Order: sequence, then C-alpha cells, then structure tokens
Amino acid sequence: MYLSGAALRVITPPFGKMVAEEQKLEGEFRFTHSRLIENAEEIALFSGGEIEKNIVSSSYMTLIKHINVIIKAKIWHGMMEDFLIKYFWSAAGLMICAVPVFYDVEGISEESKVLNRDAGGRTQAFIVNRRLLMGSSDAMGRIMYSYKDLSELAGYTARVSQLLDVFDDISQNKYSKTLVSNANSELISGRGTVIESAIIEFKDVPIVSPNGDVLVPKMNFRIEPGYHLLIVGPNGCGKSSLFRILGGLWPVYAGTISKPNSKKIFYIPQRPYLSIGTLRDQVIYPDTPEDMKSKGVTDQDLLKIMSIVQIDSLVAKEGGFDSEKDWKDVLAGGDKQRIAMARLFYHRPMYAILDECTSSVGMDIEKIMYTHSQLLGISLMTVSHRPSLWAYHNWILQFDGQGGYVFTQLDAKKRLALQEEKNSIEQRLVEVPKVEKRLNELKMLLAEQQV
Repeated sequence: MYLSGAALRVITPPFGKMVAEEQKLEGEFRFTHSRLIENAEEIALFSGGEIEKNIVSSSYMTLIKHINVIIKAKIWHGMMEDFLIKYFWSAAGLMICAVPVFYDVEGISEESKVLNRDAGGRTQAFIVNRRLLMGSSDAMGRIMYSYKDLSELAGYTARVSQLLDVFDDISQNKYSKTLVSNANSELISGRGTVIESAIIEFKDVPIVSPNGDVLVPKMNFRIEPGYHLLIVGPNGCGKSSLFRILGGLWPVYAGTISKPNSKKIFYIPQRPYLSIGTLRDQVIYPDTPEDMKSKGVTDQDLLKIMSIVQIDSLVAKEGGFDSEKDWKDVLAGGDKQRIAMARLFYHRPMYAILDECTSSVGMDIEKIMYTHSQLLGISLMTVSHRPSLWAYHNWILQFDGQGGYVFTQLDAKKRLALQEEKNSIEQRLVEVPKVEKRLNELKMLLAEQQV
C-alpha cells in the first residue's frame, strides 16, 4: 500500500497547489479590472489608457501561462489515468478471465472446461453489449452537451455583437440615452466644435450630463496662459461636468470649445489615483520609466521634486523608487495628495485642473503647491470653497445651481473683506431671536412692577 501511494504521488501533479495559485492569479486579474472601473474617470483624464492596458495585459498573460501549465498537466495525467484504469487494468482482468477458456489449466475437469467456455461466451456477449450501450449513451450525452454549449455560445455572441454595434455608433458620434424630463432632444442630437488652441474658451457651450440633463444652457468664458480660475458653486451645478467636457469624456453638444492638446491639461482629483507599480511609477504616471529617461529626468530629479512638497523621506522609508506596494493602502491621505502634486510638477502642463486636491494637507503645503505651480508657469483651474485659496487666483467662475453663472475677475482682498462682513452680519442675525425674546421678557417684568 505504501509503494502504491508513493507511486501515485510521483505520477500525480500537485493539482492542489496549482489550483490555489490559479485562484490567486485570477483574483489579482479581477482586482486590476475593479481598479479600472473604480478609477475610470481619473485614468481617462490622465490619458493613462496605454499604461493601464499594459498592466492588465501583464496580469492576464501571467494567468494564461499558469492555466496552460495546468491544462498540460491535466492532459498527461488524464492520459496516464485512462491508460491505467480503462485499458491496462481492464485488459489485465480480461486476460486473467480468458486463461481458463483458451488454455488448459491443471485440476479442471472436461465438464468444467465446457462450462467455462459457455460462461466465457456469455461474458463476451455481455461485454460487447455493454460497450455498445455505453457508446450510444455517450453519443446522446455529447449531443445534449453540444446543444447547451451552442446556446451559451449564442448568448455570448449576441452580447459581443451588441458591444461592437455600440463601438460603431460611438465612432460615428451616435449616442443613445435615457433622457430626463428637462432634456432637450434637439440639443443633444447636435454636435459642437472643438478647436485646438493655446487658450481655453467656451462659446455658447451647454453643460449637459450624459442622460440629457441640461445643467447650464450656454457657457461662455475664456482662460489664457497666466490666468488662474477659481470655480465655486453648490453640488450638482456643473463644476465636474465642465471638466469632463474639457477632458473629452463627455461630448460637446453645441457651441465651440477651444483648448490645448489633452497632454497639456493635467487633472488632480480630491482622491488621487495611484497605479499598480513602483514608487517611481506613482510620480511619473502615466509616463513609463522609458518615457522618463527620454525626457532626460533622473531619479535624483524626482527626489528634488518630492522634496518640494516634503515627501522625499518616503523614498528611503518605503525601500527606494523601485519598491512595489499597494500604494492606495500604504500611503496616508495627505501623502497621496502630495504624490499628486509631485506628479504635477514632473509633467509641468500648460493648465492644471485641481478638484479639492489640498483637502488633506495643511495650509503650508497648500501654499507651496500653488506658488510653485505658478512659478513653473502652470495656469490653475481650482474647484474649492476654501477662502485660503482665493489669494492664488485672479478669475472666478461661480455657479448658482439654477443654470446660471458669473465669470469675472477676482479681487481676493475685497472678496475676503466682504466674506468677513457677511459672516459677521449672519452671526448677528442668529442672535436676533434671542434678543427679541429677552426684550419681551423685560417688558413683561416692567409691566408687573408698574401694577
């Protein structure tokens, strides 16, 4: 029994370990897809499709290679198993059973030999019939399985066909949406014009969500290099929608947009996107190390950039630029936003869209980020309600949440003074009911004293 167990262990591959490794690789592959879904908008605004494609392809190929190893092992193991069980042992059993039939065995009488021959004939007929029945049953089973497989294949084919139709519609600027009640079907059926330019200008461009909800009927403003725009307004008024249209994620339904090439516009969200890869990859994203070298940038240059936002110590702490970790979980919120700032300084775009990107850092780092960006010649477009940022902008775009907006120059000192006066008056108004209540109480007390 020991020898037979050892022999089985020799001829049987470690399928348990193989399957465990397969599940691990499949989990990693699914994780890369979930990251893409979760951060699709940030990746699109960064134009990081190519590097994300390489990450997913690498994970997929690793999984496929391992699956091929398992399949090959199963093929050889299955052949050996079938040979031993179906052929070798069956043939050995038939040979043993056939010995008394075809050969004279000592100790067996002539009558027993005749009986054995009759039993052998019956056994032969039984085996032949049994094999015929098993063959017909197997054939019917294959037909049923084939029908099931064909049905599944038809379902997959239909889904792929629909996906290809959608791709064709997108390439021809055809979109099909579920419209909301205030959607203008004539408006969303049209297309505006996009012009490549060194400025950012919206001329009669409606801000429309993908389901057809018109947030702003016509948007008009102009930003030139050296302008720094502050964008404010209530939730759902169209601030993020404006950036999605500017980044090319949403279509232009009417009017004309002038903007630079997408590589000259950089986006930093409130929740910075950190990719799979090394610490170096986080700073230079969506560039690759080869792109970095072609620009003449070294690791020492990256260290200097990180020192500006005071995170150069991360390099030694995390094991160097080549260290690979799950940076989304390893780094704190403030460090993530500083990595995004270092990424901005590395790319040095013409325009930068900053969407509450300093919410987790102190005012000292916030000041460094804005002053250094302006020193590099980056024009800033910031979404924030923090009064501390007013001093770094000279234009303001304010949404009212009802489809209207105001675009004008920003006088930070005057606006701060007005804001302080407004807060003071609001605080006084809060105290008015208490004062009125006390005044009424005093009148009642005086009336009682007179009586």
